[in-house]
Amino acid sequence: MTADTNGSIGFELDRSARVATLTIDRPAKLNAVTPQMARELIRAVDACNDDPGVRAVIVTGAGERSFSVGSDIDALDGYATPWDFRNRTDYCDALRCLRKPSIAAVNGYALGGGLETALSCDIRIAATTARLGAPEVKLGWIGGGGMSAFLSRAAGPGNAAVMLMTGDPVDAEQALRWHLVSDVTEPGELLPRARGLAAAIAARAPIAVETAKANLRAAASMPEEEALRYERDLQTVCFATEDAQEGRRAFAEKRAPVFRRR
Repeated sequence: MTADTNGSIGFELDRSARVATLTIDRPAKLNAVTPQMARELIRAVDACNDDPGVRAVIVTGAGERSFSVGSDIDALDGYATPWDFRNRTDYCDALRCLRKPSIAAVNGYALGGGLETALSCDIRIAATTARLGAPEVKLGWIGGGGMSAFLSRAAGPGNAAVMLMTGDPVDAEQALRWHLVSDVTEPGELLPRARGLAAAIAARAPIAVETAKANLRAAASMPEEEALRYERDLQTVCFATEDAQEGRRAFAEKRAPVFRRR
């Protein structure tokens, strides 16, 4: 396992066995994110995108208490104008630029931008100790990292309205019932579960997996007929790859395929 860190508090990136683990590493502040950390995340995402050996990414928080509580509120007063705030480097935007499949391992509080961070991942699993919420309304604003769009898509408009308008968090079991997360585990089993899921994804044809991710994102904003045509186009691209040929050969020969991302 290699750690790509610069010695600063921020995001720690470890890569091992085709899976990268991106840890929000500021546990003393419940993994609140600063503008500098957002810039670090961009570099980490670029590193994962540029590394053909990385086939899946786990996002989690350092420590036992928090996944992330979102933006460091003290840092919000550092923007000179509302326009500067509007055009800030956003960590959720950065995470959504990740082409590799991503799994949020929610190990505690996922509040505000922390919930948006989890929602920006393709798959979310949570520890029994997790609490997910959008508390911005209690402070006089709303989320700006995709909260309304992604929360309503995951939990449904009614459940999203409850969370957005009260600001109250839900526990892991409620999050599971509302489809905010796909699975709930004991805290000690969270990362092993995430690693097992990431390993299963990493064993699949990587171009096909990345294409499936792109297709899911696109389909969410397309009319049905357009989405069907786009899916067929992406299927054609995948079918023309060497990995697809290898998959068909392996199936005929009754052996495990060896995918080479080409």
